[in-house]
Amino acid sequence: MKPASLKYLILFFAFSFFIISGCSVNTENKEQNLQNKYSALAKSQAQVTPPKMDNYSGLYRNLSTSKKNKTKYKLGEDPEFAAKMGWPVKMPVPLPGSLLPGKRIVAYYGNPLSKKMGVLGEYPKDEMLRKLKAEVAKWQKIDPEHPVQPALHLIAVVAQGAPGKDGKYRMIMSDDVINQVYGWAKEIGAILFIDIQTGHDDIRNILPKLEWVLKNPDVHLGIDPEFNLISSDKKPGAKIGTYDAADINYVSEYLKDIVNKYKLPPKVFIVHRFTRNGVTNFKKIILRPEVQIVMNMDGWGAPPLKRSTYKSYIVAEPVQFTGFKLFYHNDTKKGDFLMTPEEVLRFNPKPLYIQYQ
Repeated sequence: MKPASLKYLILFFAFSFFIISGCSVNTENKEQNLQNKYSALAKSQAQVTPPKMDNYSGLYRNLSTSKKNKTKYKLGEDPEFAAKMGWPVKMPVPLPGSLLPGKRIVAYYGNPLSKKMGVLGEYPKDEMLRKLKAEVAKWQKIDPEHPVQPALHLIAVVAQGAPGKDGKYRMIMSDDVINQVYGWAKEIGAILFIDIQTGHDDIRNILPKLEWVLKNPDVHLGIDPEFNLISSDKKPGAKIGTYDAADINYVSEYLKDIVNKYKLPPKVFIVHRFTRNGVTNFKKIILRPEVQIVMNMDGWGAPPLKRSTYKSYIVAEPVQFTGFKLFYHNDTKKGDFLMTPEEVLRFNPKPLYIQYQ
């Protein structure tokens, strides 16, 4: 691996651990009270060794050539490569009320109790919503064939650096916090995503605690393999976690049952991913008409790294729909530019879920 590539990879994983250490509330008193809760995690960052990454030997040779027409594509754009990998995927016919593939979702991600976990909590509510609507307008302009559905993506279960009273290394947000963000979403006709970082808890234990909000037709789900560490017994920040197809199938079946129980339109189910082992046995993931699965590339760094990650772990391992995450700060803090909607829409397949952090 070249030194430049290693540098970006180290930065790439450091950010994943940084977001938890920033999980302090944005009121002065609460920030002081929670500061010690994350100190152990912050200390662990310096000891983390990034896991081995594959398929990066050509990272800065950022062009590939189509064999048929000799067109040069940047990584992740080549339609011949996508077709070879199995795109478009054979999937159930969308049910009435399905958001995908007819629409594109553009989401703001974070937690209102922290300015460091994402744009959702970085700004006052009204300013944050104005910024989201401005991003929605950009995407709508560049691709008018796909109406844009705005969304707020709330980290409702936050991984922790300390075990807590129950030893689960995670904190479930109160109903009041969840309802607060749900209300913000309703103000602008947005949908809500509930995102889960399990820590040492089991997704099977957490989902029933959130059915009260997931039973709403405009509330959807996201899970983060990075922070699913129950099998490794490592605390968040010390290791990158993983989900197997069996876990993803359990969640999608749970969502299917909610859809049928409450007579809802299909749920959108986001699975974040930026490593090879973040999702295992992808070919065994079951597609259901009631649930639309999005594999979301959520790594940060320079555009060539993001392109390579999208190609290697999203395009090369097709599931159903794709997503792409853009970081206002961490994609740009080393002098790189934030990828534009025009650039992202050159990917093949084109992401139908866009997340800003």
